[in-house]
Amino acid sequence: MFGHLPYAEAARTDLLAAPPGFSIGLPCLVHRDAAPDLTRMLAAAAATPGVGKALHGVSCFRKIAHQRAVFCRNYTPGICPDPVSRARFVGPPGYSEHATGYSIDFGVRPAPGCPDVDACMAATPAGRWLLTHAPDYGFELSFPAGNAQGVTWEPWHWRWVGANVNALGAARARLTFSRARSSYPGSPKVADVSDAWLSPPAVVPTVLPPPLRPPTVLPPPILGPVAPRVPEVRH
Repeated sequence: MFGHLPYAEAARTDLLAAPPGFSIGLPCLVHRDAAPDLTRMLAAAAATPGVGKALHGVSCFRKIAHQRAVFCRNYTPGICPDPVSRARFVGPPGYSEHATGYSIDFGVRPAPGCPDVDACMAATPAGRWLLTHAPDYGFELSFPAGNAQGVTWEPWHWRWVGANVNALGAARARLTFSRARSSYPGSPKVADVSDAWLSPPAVVPTVLPPPLRPPTVLPPPILGPVAPRVPEVRH
């Protein structure tokens, strides 16, 4: 169903509470490797005029059992109406990035006329800031507009992979999302070092000096009688 990939549920010991005041509704738990970058990113946003403390967590870590309730719209156990069309908007249970603890659905408050998990978020100052700066803190947009997976554009859903592969925990996060990053690249995304090799270096033409030529040997002049000088004629 729309190429969703399987994800294991994070261990409770790998999860930490998000910074105070970040959660909307249920408590927001994030993977301990992603927590430091999330804290730094929220501090940077708060220090930005026009953005402030507008970014919040609508949904963070979800147990697979909770994902089933979300996917099946809390229907009676064993009943899940129209799962194929539902998979266009929500990951099936066991196939959601939220189970890893690395993914967060961001919301903007206040944002009059713009509900949570809606594309209008991208037009808010906080949403625009997130689209520009989230990769600096190791987050990339999992489901960009026109994505190859064929699911809806979700400018609120971001996964953490570390700003660089040497960041603490980044290797583990990147291994978790290796198939997703290969098959369905995020955009905006975190630039990998290997990306620099995608564009060949500019070729600078080598200018060689002209070849050396042997000196031209002229034949000796033929001496003869000197002709009389003719006066120059001008009109």
